[in-house]
Amino acid sequence: MGAQTNGSFGEHERQHSRDNVRTTIGHQSLKNDHVRKSLVERYRHGKMGLMELPDRTVCYRALQGRDARFDGLIFVGVSSTGVYCRPICPARTPKFEYCSFYASAAAAQEAGFRPCLRCRPETAPHLASWRGTFNTVSRALALIEEGALDGFENNVEKLAARVGVGERQLRRLFLQHLGASPISVAQTRRVLFAKQLIHDTHMSMAEIASAAGFSSPRRFNETFLELFRRPPRTLRKRNARIEGENEQGAKAKKVVLQLRYRPPYDWNSILAFLEARAIAGVEIIEDGRYLRTIELEGAIGSIEVAHIPKQQGVEVAILFPKVKSLPAIVARVRRLFDLGANIDTIDQHLSADLALASLIRQRPGLRAPGGWDGFEIAIRAVLGQQISVAAARQLAGQLVEAHGLLVPKEFRNHPSLSHVFPDARRLASAFSIRLRMPAARLATLKAISEATVADPGLFHPLGGIEETVARLKTIRGIGEWTAQYIALRAVRESDAFPATDVGLLRGAASIDGGMKVSPETLLVRAESWRPWRAYAAQHLWAADAATSKSSAPA
Repeated sequence: MGAQTNGSFGEHERQHSRDNVRTTIGHQSLKNDHVRKSLVERYRHGKMGLMELPDRTVCYRALQGRDARFDGLIFVGVSSTGVYCRPICPARTPKFEYCSFYASAAAAQEAGFRPCLRCRPETAPHLASWRGTFNTVSRALALIEEGALDGFENNVEKLAARVGVGERQLRRLFLQHLGASPISVAQTRRVLFAKQLIHDTHMSMAEIASAAGFSSPRRFNETFLELFRRPPRTLRKRNARIEGENEQGAKAKKVVLQLRYRPPYDWNSILAFLEARAIAGVEIIEDGRYLRTIELEGAIGSIEVAHIPKQQGVEVAILFPKVKSLPAIVARVRRLFDLGANIDTIDQHLSADLALASLIRQRPGLRAPGGWDGFEIAIRAVLGQQISVAAARQLAGQLVEAHGLLVPKEFRNHPSLSHVFPDARRLASAFSIRLRMPAARLATLKAISEATVADPGLFHPLGGIEETVARLKTIRGIGEWTAQYIALRAVRESDAFPATDVGLLRGAASIDGGMKVSPETLLVRAESWRPWRAYAAQHLWAADAATSKSSAPA
């Protein structure tokens, strides 16, 4: 962070004017985001415009106390050093008048600051998505994480259309809630992800440039020279071992990254949820770790996720042949384990219902698990219709054995992980699904496969929960329960709520003294849980599982 009285942190961290720092990142320069003027002047001296932040005095007290509750929620720009930091930065606290506060790393970087090398903003919990009005910003951020603004063929207009708003409205919402434009957020994501790979992996600079989405190693080097005033290789610790190039994926190399969350985090509950549904050959839980096979754009590999509570995060070990897929893999892991949830805000809101508050006290930090792939979750939801979790799991295993591709041995992280879950194109083109189940349900599996092939963005967020459910229900055999469950786990709709689910009804009865609850009554009660009914559902399922062997969905 640096302080105004003791100089800098090193030769390359010396004091300089932030206005001289240019942030040309990826394919486009920030100066090309011509819809509005530069934010530098607007952000000077704490003039935050529409951004929703605590009072500057509160932010500064959080900085003085290195308050972890604000980590990921605010970023601090220090004009005396030209860097921006997390509020928990271990460096000496600068004077109040040298500090500006921002709602996102992108806002700080667009204002002319560069990331701190000590507190490493790229490792902060990803909480910005919780500032979105009606989840619009949250949906857009999820798409940006998947590369929706990478490449010349993508733009803000297309992104806005995918989340159901106009381009100007999306820019306004980003400025209001994040303090930066969508382009700036995407550009900052690239440079921070590259910085994390430099610090935490042994990948070569060429691989990092490709993985972070830079158009060329030259552009990658230019960006770091402009932003940090040093080549990217100098950011790596001198004792880091750099392995050889692997652009063709001929040699399996493991990339290990740490992803932070905002505590508390109920790791045991989410692991138990995934273990109960683990598909043989695809997933396994062992020694408190989650391992599974993955397929992206025709490439096959595997991941391993372990809890590191002392670091308030998870460690992800990735075996995959294409480095360009790393951002997408990391984004999917975040969604699968719900790492971006601002759980304090959610629990506080739900605790207004006293009966639900008792469940929250029993399981603080309970998350709403996502899914690795939207199509996979949709198929599993149909397989689980009107049968037990164990029976659905068995059917899923048979489906994988019949249609899943084998994982190359060099990309297996466990001997028992042999297949990937079949993708939509394979099931859509299959002559027969080859499962013993009702013909109507087999037809639904085929219909989902064909719909996914026709619309690859079928399980991406679009509009609100009502629009998402209505869109899913147009698929043959998809009713309200299935659509709500797919919305909850695949689309990651925080307000999804399958009210007709037997497990939810039993869980609701358990907190109401055993009195039978109808779906209509539960929906009325759940109105006060909005916009986080999905988390209430997770608590009700957990309550039901505590009193029965579970009939929660697959």
